[in-house]
Amino acid sequence: QVQLVESGGGLVQAGGSLRLSCAASGRTVSSKAMGWFRQAPGKERDLVAVITWSGGSTYYADSVKGRFTISRDNAKNTVDLQMNSLKPEDTAVYYCAASTASYRLQLDLVASWGQGTQVTVSS
Repeated sequence: QVQLVESGGGLVQAGGSLRLSCAASGRTVSSKAMGWFRQAPGKERDLVAVITWSGGSTYYADSVKGRFTISRDNAKNTVDLQMNSLKPEDTAVYYCAASTASYRLQLDLVASWGQGTQVTVSS
């Protein structure tokens, strides 16, 4: 079983930046795709970014493309999400997730979830 712990959330003004980190323990996630979802109040949990097991490919939701960057360090078992040019609509709880697959991540492929970290962007 993999345990995922997120950190780095907080309150930031529009246009600012935050960096979220996710540390995995228990089992290595180096062979699995990893990613970030977010869930705003009253809304569904949406996929934000994905990185394949080697870090060779990434995917971003259209709403964050060009502003967010996902990266991973398999030696440290960590995945980061750099968020720039933040907007009030980015406000949500952000969840780190590990996939059952090496190249894909979507809701029905999630093997493990983090506890979530709140990101609030003020206008």
